Amino acid sequence: MVARLWLQLLAFGLVFAATARAEIPKETYDALKLDKSATSKQLYEALVNRYKDPAEGAGRGSHAKYWEPIAFGKYLYPAISYKPPSSVKDVASRKECVKCHTDETPVWVNAWKKSTHANLDKVRKLTARDPAYYKKAKLEEVEKHLRTLGKLGAGEQLKEVGCIDCHVDVNTKKNADHRADLRMPTADVCATCHLQEFAERESERDTITWPKNQWPKGRPSHALDFKANVETTIWAGMPQREIAEGCTVCHQNQNKCDTCHTRHEFSVVEARQPQACATCHNGVDHNNWEAYSLSKHGKVAEIMGAKWNWNVQLKDAFSKGGQTAPTCQTCHMEYQGKFSHNMVRKVRWANYPSVPGIAENIGGEWSGKRLEAWVKTCTQCHGESLARSYLDLMDKGTLAGLAKYQEAHKVVAKLAADKLLPGQTTNRPAPPPPDKDGIAQFFQLFWTKANNPSSIEFEAIEMGENDLAKLHVGMAHVNPGGWTYTEGWEPLNRAYAKIMSEDTKLRDMAALRDRVAKLEGKRASLLDLDNNHASLGGLGGALLLAGGVALAGWRRRGKSDR
Repeated sequence: MVARLWLQLLAFGLVFAATARAEIPKETYDALKLDKSATSKQLYEALVNRYKDPAEGAGRGSHAKYWEPIAFGKYLYPAISYKPPSSVKDVASRKECVKCHTDETPVWVNAWKKSTHANLDKVRKLTARDPAYYKKAKLEEVEKHLRTLGKLGAGEQLKEVGCIDCHVDVNTKKNADHRADLRMPTADVCATCHLQEFAERESERDTITWPKNQWPKGRPSHALDFKANVETTIWAGMPQREIAEGCTVCHQNQNKCDTCHTRHEFSVVEARQPQACATCHNGVDHNNWEAYSLSKHGKVAEIMGAKWNWNVQLKDAFSKGGQTAPTCQTCHMEYQGKFSHNMVRKVRWANYPSVPGIAENIGGEWSGKRLEAWVKTCTQCHGESLARSYLDLMDKGTLAGLAKYQEAHKVVAKLAADKLLPGQTTNRPAPPPPDKDGIAQFFQLFWTKANNPSSIEFEAIEMGENDLAKLHVGMAHVNPGGWTYTEGWEPLNRAYAKIMSEDTKLRDMAALRDRVAKLEGKRASLLDLDNNHASLGGLGGALLLAGGVALAGWRRRGKSDR
C-alpha cells in the first residue's frame, strides 16, 4: 500500500515536472531565443536579463530627464530608487529579524507567520484530500529550481522563506546588514522561487501584439504597466509629483508582485477573489470593478462567495470549489481552458475604443481568433448562441458609442482649425514638456492653465477617455446601467449636447465679430465727416451725443412750459 502510494506520488511529480511550464506560450520561448527543452536556469536567466534591460522596458524610460523620484517612490519602483536605511546599524540574524519586527512592525510579522512561506512543513504534510494539496508538488518544483541556481544543496529542503530570503538573498545568508544588504523585492526576486508564475506574467509581453501597432508591443499589460506609466508624457512632465504617483500606485505590477498578493502573507486565496482587482480596475476611465460588481455575475459572487472554496486552484474552481459565477480571475486568467498569470491573450478592445485604429481590428482575423477564445470562455456557463450574440452586442454597442464620440471630436477639431476655441490665439499657454499642445489631448485631464484646455475640449477628452471607455466596460462586464443610462451612452449624449451647444455659441459669436468688423470698416462716423477716423465707436458716440443734446433741450422746454 505504502509502496503504491509512493509510486503514485513519484508519477505525479514526474508529470508535474514535465507539464509545469505548459502555460508558458511558445511566443515567449521564441522571443527569448530558447527551445521549450531549456532548463529552468536557462529560462530564469533569459527572463531576468530581459526584465532588467532598459531596451525592454526597465528603468525610467525616455522621459527620465523630466522627473525625479520622490521619497514614496522607492516602494513603487524599488529597482530605480530604493536605498537601504542608513539609520539602522544592526546586523541581524533570521531570528533577530522576526524578534525586532515583532515589536517594530507587528502586523508584518503576524501576516508572515500566517503565510505559506513560514509554514513549509505544513505544505509537506498535506494529503491528497486537501484542496491545497497541489502546493506540495509546487514546493518540490521550487526546490528543484533553486538547486539548479545553486541556492539549495542536493537533497536539501527549504526550512522556511523568511525576511532575509526576500530582502537579501534566498537561502544563502544567515545574517543581514541593514545598511548594506537590504533590498526591496522586485518581481525578478520573486522569480527566484516562483519561476513559473513570473514566466507566465512576463509572457504578456509576447502574446499581445497589435495588427497595425495601435498599441506598442506587449501593452497594455501588467508586465509592462510601469513602462506605460513613465512613457506617458504628462506623467513625466507634471510638476505635482505627488499627484502623478497616483498613477504609479497601480502601474507598479511590472515592478512587484504584491499588488495582487499583498505582503507579507502573499495569500493566493486573496489573489483569487475579485476584490483583489478592485483597487486599480475602477474609476472614471476603467470602471471594471463597478461594472462587474453590479452585474449578475458580481452579485452572485458577493452573495454566495463565502460558501465557495477559494483554496482550490482556479482550474478546479467550478468543479471542486463550488463556484457558480465567474470572477475577474476565472475569465481573464483563462485561455483555451487553461489558467495562467497571462491575462491579455484574449484582449481585443484593450479597454479604450477611442485609441486610433482599435476599431479597425474588430471583425478582422486577429480579433476573430481572440473572439473565439472568448466564446470558449463564456460557454463554460452559457450556450454558444447566447455567448456569440452577447459578444456581437458588445462590439456593435461599442462601435455606436465610438461613432458618437468621433462626431463630437470632429466638431471640436474644426473649431480649433478655425481658431475659434476660447483664448486660442490670446491665452493658451503650452503644456509642460515633454508634452506638446494639441486638441482634446490626454494631458489636459491632469494639467490646466488659463484657456488650455477650453471647456469644450475637456468635454471631448472625457467623452473618449472616460465615457466611451465606461460604455465598453459596462458591456464587457454585463452591467446594463453601466452602458446605457448611469454610465456610457447617457453621459456620452450629455457631453455631445454640450459640445454642440458650445459650437453654436462660439460660431455665432465669431459671426457677430465679423459683422462688427465689417461695420467698422465702413468708417460711418457722424463726428468725422471726412471719414479719416470713422468707426462704429465714433458712430455710437455721435448718436449718444446727439441724444444727450436732444434730452437737454426737452428738459429746458419742460421747465418753460411750467
